[in-house]
Amino acid sequence: MKNLFAVVLLLTGFLGFSQFGNQQPMQVEPVKWFYSVEKISETEFDLIFKANIEPEWHVYSQFTSEGGSLPLEFKFENAGADYELVGTAAEGDTYTEYNEIFEVDETFFKDELYVKQRIHLLKGDLKAVYGKLTYQVCKEVCINGDQEFAFSLTGQKAEVKKKVMTERDAELSSALVLSLKNTHYLENTEEQKGYWEVFVLGFLGGFIALLTPCVFPIIPLTVSFFTKRNENSTKGKANALLYGFFIVLIYLLLSLPFHLLTTINPDILGNISTNAFLNAFFFIIFLFFAFSFFGYYEITLPNSWTNKMDNASNIGGVIGIFFMAVTLAIVSFSCTGPILGSLLAGSLTADGGAMLLTVGMGAFGLALALPFAFFALFPNLLKSLPKSGGWMTTTKVFLGFLELAFALKFLSNADLVMHWGILKKEVFIGLWIVLFVLLTLYLFGVYRFPHDGPKGKLSKGRLGLGILSGVFSVYLILGIAGVNNLRLLSGFPPPSFYSLFPGKHESDLTIFTDMEEGMAYAKENDKLVMLDFTGWACVNCRKVEEQIWTDERVNEILEKDVVIISLYTDDRKALEEAEQFKYQYDNGSVKDIETIGDKWATMRYINFKTTSQPYYVLMTTDYEMLNVPMQYEPVEAYLSWLETGVANAKK
Repeated sequence: MKNLFAVVLLLTGFLGFSQFGNQQPMQVEPVKWFYSVEKISETEFDLIFKANIEPEWHVYSQFTSEGGSLPLEFKFENAGADYELVGTAAEGDTYTEYNEIFEVDETFFKDELYVKQRIHLLKGDLKAVYGKLTYQVCKEVCINGDQEFAFSLTGQKAEVKKKVMTERDAELSSALVLSLKNTHYLENTEEQKGYWEVFVLGFLGGFIALLTPCVFPIIPLTVSFFTKRNENSTKGKANALLYGFFIVLIYLLLSLPFHLLTTINPDILGNISTNAFLNAFFFIIFLFFAFSFFGYYEITLPNSWTNKMDNASNIGGVIGIFFMAVTLAIVSFSCTGPILGSLLAGSLTADGGAMLLTVGMGAFGLALALPFAFFALFPNLLKSLPKSGGWMTTTKVFLGFLELAFALKFLSNADLVMHWGILKKEVFIGLWIVLFVLLTLYLFGVYRFPHDGPKGKLSKGRLGLGILSGVFSVYLILGIAGVNNLRLLSGFPPPSFYSLFPGKHESDLTIFTDMEEGMAYAKENDKLVMLDFTGWACVNCRKVEEQIWTDERVNEILEKDVVIISLYTDDRKALEEAEQFKYQYDNGSVKDIETIGDKWATMRYINFKTTSQPYYVLMTTDYEMLNVPMQYEPVEAYLSWLETGVANAKK
């Protein structure tokens, strides 16, 4: 257990998975280009550029405002000599949004890109038009891309012109290859721990559901039914085990539709975590669940469903047992529904989506099924089960308060995305303090809810939960007072910069934009090197610089131990003519290295097989990598990444 909040997650079966793990280098191709020609007359043609854009990614228009993300640009070879451009290129549907980081309105394409450029021929025998386009596509990270294009004006296929490599090109290309050591950090060595964590959390969620009044009393009744129904006790036990198997199967089947969703849109589950309206929807759903747990109303499915399933369960044999399991799932929904809602929201907002949901649902069903199988095998142990009573009501209220806490997390996600400013960090923590103080008072019997029974002596379990809740409340109060930094809750409240009292820490970091100068300075001063593959038009790059590098803990490490070399992969300033060259990739394609951005972007891809920015590599001046490269992550993950790298260097 990494932190205190994980304990709370385990108690509810809520799959709030950490996404702070280091990301592995990967090649992303979110834009696919297509070219076609429409003949208008013997001397006029429309050159049509189309592109399919992956969901959530944006390609910026030719006409987006200056000072923001990089616009789409076209360079037509021999324009003005062989042909002339008729007006500016016309664009299809675009969208405009205000970017608070750059403080400009940005215009962009999403899902589909369409651009049409008309040309008028100056040479009647012209057979093809060649050129190059450059663009920027962004999501959490930004990728700068370029494409060579060729349009045939004769109806035949036009091939992009092949470029001839020279010895000078090869020599300058070799300078981009870094003599990296410890390259195992670039391998995809991420451990698949997520599924086990999901399984454990889903299982504990199912165990919590067993303690609710909708499920717990059914255990002895159902097991007794199976063992007494058949004179042959062995057959009765076999049927009870089959009943348990069907319970697991039903919950596995409930996750099947989400796998079908991913075949329609692979990103649909991952998009939930950043979609403001879906997060707001989860907020409302969790409120609804919470007040159900408090006893103000019951969440039930239509009686007709229950009656039909109950009638079907009377059918003999295997089919009847299956429908008995379905009946259990439906009848217990008023108690299991809120926990399944947590399971659904938690898994769909984590990497892994539908598969994580299947693992979690299977574990949830297994926890429900085990008691039926266990007590069927050992029916005499049924007498040892505790009687249902007030402790079940306490469990439901406890879960209700936690549902409210999670509801605020989803509202916070929406608030951060939409910049509503209603749940700043202090407000969020203040509301949590109120919730856990109220929970503490309830557990100590200060007040009651509508479904509470007669007031009696507090049990040891209830007192223990009350003490735990009280300690957690004090921890929150000390955090908001500045006595501690609430590191145990990192990633759940809003980030530190999203505060009622914003302020930035001044720093004097050592930053170079030239590779050779930065490496020489680091070697001279015995410091580590952080390659910062960044961009002028990269929103998340600015967030890291303004919100993470200024964090006191991060800033201290960077100032003391690290030299930052910021390499701008979107810098379109031309290199000196003597520094320009051609680079040939392994697949045979050739790229013109004409700008500063071309150089650094190509270096990044050659050595780290990624096209994303921001992208951080921590290493020694001898090119010995110190940990896995980092992309955009929250401050706590970034801090942990730096600390690990520095510790590895000292070893």
